[in-house]
Parts: sequence; structure tokens; C-alpha cells
Amino acid sequence: MPRILVLYNEPVLPADHPDAGSEHDILDTVHDAFNILVAAGFDAVKLGVNTDPQPLLNEIKRFKPDAVFNLFEGVPTIADSEVAVAALLEWLGMPFTGCPSASLGLGRDKVRVKHLLAASGLPTAEYAIVEELPAPTWNHEWPAIVKPATQDASVGIDQKSVVTSQAELDERVKAVLEKYGPPVLIERFISGREFHVNMIEEPGKPGVPFVLPIAEIAFEPTPGRWSVYTFTAKWDENSDEYRTSPLKAPVFLPDDDFARLKQIAERCYRLLRCRDYARIDVRMDVNGRFYVLEMNPNPYLNSLALVNAVMHLGGTHEKLITEIALAAVARNPNPVSTSNIKVPVGVVTAI
Repeated sequence: MPRILVLYNEPVLPADHPDAGSEHDILDTVHDAFNILVAAGFDAVKLGVNTDPQPLLNEIKRFKPDAVFNLFEGVPTIADSEVAVAALLEWLGMPFTGCPSASLGLGRDKVRVKHLLAASGLPTAEYAIVEELPAPTWNHEWPAIVKPATQDASVGIDQKSVVTSQAELDERVKAVLEKYGPPVLIERFISGREFHVNMIEEPGKPGVPFVLPIAEIAFEPTPGRWSVYTFTAKWDENSDEYRTSPLKAPVFLPDDDFARLKQIAERCYRLLRCRDYARIDVRMDVNGRFYVLEMNPNPYLNSLALVNAVMHLGGTHEKLITEIALAAVARNPNPVSTSNIKVPVGVVTAI
């Protein structure tokens, strides 16, 4: 029976903290993944860690897992801890699910990703990087959007992130620098439709991304409000922004458009050397041109964008989780029998 350790970030922020929603959300994924793995026949244990990595080292020594199901998204009070945990597992020679530490590091660094996208000829909006004040003169079209360059989960993104003048840009850059520190990313704001494009690797095809049916943030036009997937729109279920920014999945584009988007997604996946699964966020302007907004090498596995896409193709969440775990076990240099592992039915997916 293969042994698998389900690793996750134990929440450290209090429930009333403005960023707590994005941190506590992982607990639902842990619950579902663990139950699926047990039902599939794995000898599974759960471990939550936060500011001290020692419990992880202790549990690996005690339990001797064949692989780690890595759901660790980082500790918000410790920069780059998401990357550090993956690097620690690599140092220990412990196979784990998801992207390697180098990919995770790139995913958290919007500056390097923008440089890589631009240098690779992938479509992305014009941009500027700010390390210190004063902010540079913006020489591209308005509006622009100002983002903290080392945050994820829409942290630091709100309606004031979109600016329409140099004065507004200067004020916003100053505020972001003060709250999150450098660098700050400025991009031309792309009006249009926004899509989430999930990719997974099929069994027996390591390194080959399969592009799933896409999801759309179906913004409802609201006077005086930008169509931006802000932190509030993503996490505050009681807000009007959340209500008017529903995620619809799957949605379908004309074949030619999807073929272009598929090629972009595959190139992004390979560019960051992702593994097992990843996601890109893109905008399509009124002329049908795609622009890559962000590369996410550690997307939310319980997202409807991913779950509904898998189900549309005849799969289940149980099958996805089981196959991801098996791929990690297969990376163990010591042969591990998986003959007893079977995809369970009806653990989380309604039948």
C-alpha cells in the first residue's frame, strides 16, 4: 500500500484578518483530497505546518511516505515559504505532487514572468517595473493597472488598482510600495473577457500539458466599477463585487480562438517548466487578441474551473486527485506497488 503524506499550510491569520479568506480556503481542498486518497487505497496521513518546518521533517522520518501530496501554499507572514517547502522536499529526495520549486518561485514573481513572456514572444500587455519612487512616466495607453509583484490570490488588487492618469498612477504606486514593498508592476489594462485556462498532465505523458475546457470570470457591467477580479471579488462571498463576478465553467470559444489560446497555454506551461497541473489567466480584447495576465503553477484544485472542466470531459475529481498522486509515487526512485489503488466513486463527486 503506497504511503502518501498530504501536506498543507496550517492557517496563521485570524478569521477577521482581511486576507484570511485566501488562506483558510485550503482546508476544503485538504479535506476532499485526503478522503479521496484514503478511499483510493493509499495509506494517507495529513500534516499542517506553518512557521516551523521541523514537524514536516519529523513526519517524513516517522511515516516514511512514498510521496507527498503537496497542498502547501505558503505562510503569509513568511515570504517564499511556498517555494521553500518544495525546495526542502527536493533536497530530501522526496517525490511530491505539483510543480517543482523553480516553477513555484517564478509563479510568485510577476516581474520575472513578465520578462520571460515578453522575451519568448508570448502575448502580454505593455508593462513597467517600479522599485522606488518616483514612479516612471507611463508612455502607453490608459487605463493601467498597478499590482504588487510578489503577491498572489489577488492580494493587493482592488478597484483603485486601475488608474487613468499619471497622478492616479503615482498615488497608487506609492500606496502599494508602502504596504507591500517593491517591486510594483504596472501594466496596460486590457478591457475584455477574462479566462482561466487549466492544464493537467495525462497519465503516462509527463511534461505534456493537456488544455482543459476554459472558465470565464463573467463580469456583470456595473456603473463606476472596473471589471477586475479583485481580492474582494474573489474571496468576499457577501460582497456585491463577488456577486457580479461569477466564475462560469466550462465556457467555449470558436475553434480558431480556442486553438490559439491552447497554443499560448502550452507554451506558458513549458516556459515555466510546470508539472502535473497549472493554470494561466488571460484576457481577450474586443479584437480577439489574447494577453497573458498571470501564470499560476499552484492553482486551487477544488476550483469549479478545474472540477467542471474535468467532469465535462467525462472525468471526476476523484480520478484527478488519484492520478496526480500516482504520478508523484511513480517519481519515487524505489519501486512502489500501486496495484491496490483504484479510482473511488462518489467521495466528493455527485453521481
